[in-house]
Amino acid sequence: MSFAKSERTQLADLFDAVGPDAPTLCEGWDAADLAAHLWMREHDPVGAAGLVAKPLAGLTERRMVETRARWPWPELVDRIRRGPGPFSLFALPGVDEPANAIEFFVHHEDVRRAGDPPLPPRGLDRPTEDWLWKRLHLMGRAFFRRSPVGVTLERAAGDGTSGEPETIRAQGGSRIVTVVGRPSEITLFAFGRTGAADVTLVGEPDAVDALTSGPLGV
Repeated sequence: MSFAKSERTQLADLFDAVGPDAPTLCEGWDAADLAAHLWMREHDPVGAAGLVAKPLAGLTERRMVETRARWPWPELVDRIRRGPGPFSLFALPGVDEPANAIEFFVHHEDVRRAGDPPLPPRGLDRPTEDWLWKRLHLMGRAFFRRSPVGVTLERAAGDGTSGEPETIRAQGGSRIVTVVGRPSEITLFAFGRTGAADVTLVGEPDAVDALTSGPLGV
């Protein structure tokens, strides 16, 4: 099973376990809001337009409310578990893994780590961590394009690597913060889960504060 499909299945199972009112790390959203978002993203391109076009954010919010009310919670979760329909762009060959793997991984953690108590980081296998590190190589500059300080990403020796730490220069600047951790945790940090990601930040205190409080790129 691919990383995207595995995360989809595990998130759907977690939705079943926690229920629609469970908290998430997405500010203002409970589990039902998050589930509606995921369904709309794959099945409702009109409603999902506000995810990328801010002037349409109101439309997206209305469609999310409609999606929440459209089906009972178990049915909505099952629809997410089944994946995109045959006419969805996400059903095209080769689209699922690059388009959905990180999306479902991050939102899976949004539910896992918002519980009381939050669940700890998972131990993902080496191929998955390698895949995420490659995505950070490809997308690191985009992820941190709005960072107010320079950013270096470091996959330290010991995370399935040998020799010197592996690094990515994600953003230039006179003040540099190095984000050290496993690729999965750095990915969560890059997606704004700065308080929940298990990373170490190395840099001047004011630069670290600027990075964690300012906008990133996603």
